[in-house]
Amino acid sequence: MLKGHQSWVFTNRPMITATGVTGGPFEANGNLANDFDLLYEDLWMGKESYEKAHRHLLEEAIKRALDKRNLEKEQIQFLFAGDLINQITPTSFAARTMQIPYFGLFGACSTSMEGLALASFVVNYQGAQNVLTGASSHNAAVEKQFRYPTEYGGQKPPTAQWTVTGAGVALIQPNDPGQLFPVTTSATIGKVVDMGLTDPFNMGGAMAPAAADTIMAHFRDMQLDPSHYDLIVTGDLGRVGHDTAFELINKSGLKMERKQFQDCGLLIYKNNQPVQAGASGAGCSATVLYGHLLNQLKKGIYKRILVVATGALLSPLSFQQNESIPCIAHAVAIEMNQEKG
Repeated sequence: MLKGHQSWVFTNRPMITATGVTGGPFEANGNLANDFDLLYEDLWMGKESYEKAHRHLLEEAIKRALDKRNLEKEQIQFLFAGDLINQITPTSFAARTMQIPYFGLFGACSTSMEGLALASFVVNYQGAQNVLTGASSHNAAVEKQFRYPTEYGGQKPPTAQWTVTGAGVALIQPNDPGQLFPVTTSATIGKVVDMGLTDPFNMGGAMAPAAADTIMAHFRDMQLDPSHYDLIVTGDLGRVGHDTAFELINKSGLKMERKQFQDCGLLIYKNNQPVQAGASGAGCSATVLYGHLLNQLKKGIYKRILVVATGALLSPLSFQQNESIPCIAHAVAIEMNQEKG
């Protein structure tokens, strides 16, 4: 059901019944290592290129999600997924391996919530029984495309962020009352926001206005107060973007508590890891949500969360042509299913 101008309410409350979360060596040394299903010791993962390793991350995440529900890939109706590499080839090649009907998505680092919103919509309206959605990134592959190859050893400014090596996948199924799984209750689809920033080493600053715009739209459409959620978490704004978004939101008149507002890019790594302003990448919000945050929901630490994944919609070519960086954010509300009685 459409509510307001840009939000959906999922009246049938689709369930997130299984997840698969994979990561690399940097993530294995981070804050949330225990929330991953599989962690690799090196970035190559036994493959011939970083791009092939990237594809492998997603394939393994899909397999783990399916295994948890004892499902075969032939039982999945649709896969909604994407990444950051040229023409989302790692995801498309993984879809070739899995042979699941496939919607390839590009929302940059907002892809995780774009996919979850679409998958929830399809299941909510009986368009499918079993849908997979996810997003992934690989540090060395992404850095090579958008900045400089890791081997180059280029220095980065303090505003730069570290691309997560990881894939997060979720299985979305129709609600079964009494089954204690996380459910999606609503989604707000963001607009492209471009404030004229051009620095590819300050993605958080570029994406912050889009995050604030979508968060304000969500509460306006849903006619809710921020206190409705225990946690409002952005995807990968990092320190610079997260502080900026918080300031923009509060200046708008929408008041939230600082401790209530967090960022996946500030949760995933330890303070002593050299990640400059924090983490980023399409796999950032996907791994943190489908691993850590859903585990927190299941433990009762949070009752309701709003996840707002942010994406910078630039390409190497647009940057070379001196274009500014258009950005977007999509939000999905998640809570635990209700018990019978």
